[in-house]
Amino acid sequence: MRVLLPVLAIFLILGVGPSWAYQEIHVSNGGAISGTVTIEGGKPRPMAFNLVTIPDPVYCGRISTGTGWRLVEDFVIGPDAALKDVVVVLKEVSKGKPFKDVSTRIEAIDCDFFPFVNVVRDQSEITVVNMDPIEHDIQGYETARTRGARVLFNRPLPMNPFHKAAGFLGHQHLAGEPMVESIHLRKGRNVFVMQCGFHPYMFSWGLVVDNPYYGITGGDGKFAIGDIPPGEYTLSAWHPGANTFIDQSVTVLANQSVSVQLVFEAPQGRRSVHEMAENPRFGLELLGEEEIHPSLRVQIP
Repeated sequence: MRVLLPVLAIFLILGVGPSWAYQEIHVSNGGAISGTVTIEGGKPRPMAFNLVTIPDPVYCGRISTGTGWRLVEDFVIGPDAALKDVVVVLKEVSKGKPFKDVSTRIEAIDCDFFPFVNVVRDQSEITVVNMDPIEHDIQGYETARTRGARVLFNRPLPMNPFHKAAGFLGHQHLAGEPMVESIHLRKGRNVFVMQCGFHPYMFSWGLVVDNPYYGITGGDGKFAIGDIPPGEYTLSAWHPGANTFIDQSVTVLANQSVSVQLVFEAPQGRRSVHEMAENPRFGLELLGEEEIHPSLRVQIP
């Protein structure tokens, strides 16, 4: 929790839920919204964690800088400044296409949570599966800018007992027993965040949605939302690394598509207390004969 709090101070989001219940109807003349989300101002400075001070440095260090640090790759920026993992939603939609259950499955793979960003529906279930040959400790929180964080759950996530010993460079990812939690967020909190208590650089974020009109950008920064009843709406974009929503008014016409361009401003300067720094007391020599090799991916600060 001490690790999470300074991160939450950067990521807390303002959001107030609607007072009505969503009504499902048949949409025969729906329109669509498509677009691209980009970021300007360059790539933000990443959070970084010293692997020497954290359990399983050899196994988790297979993705690292090569100098003993593990980065949180929250801002994934593609060609033409395209921004990945942005949730784009239509706000205050009272009725529309069927709102299917939002099933959220998060996997722990190579000391990362996948997917990094999800959508969450209040009262829905979140399933977490350990694919690593090491144990994880799952901590779930709800948060909002004016109300702070509240613990939803804290449970161990054991590995599959048939895994080989940790540290082997070539191993199979074997699913452990799923952990299933029902999520109920209090009024005024619309952001869910999950972190590993053993490996604090592992994050997975979720934005609470109250209607089915949403999309999540891929590596090309694109999204698409269809079957929208004609009308005036507010389109809202959210990224866990930003400190704000981007809102834009849109008019949806029957059987037509509207294209939008959304731009985030990159956070500048120091974003967290967790950044790379020289510290002779916590160098790689503390590992003794063990060595950290970024055999899966070398992270670039």
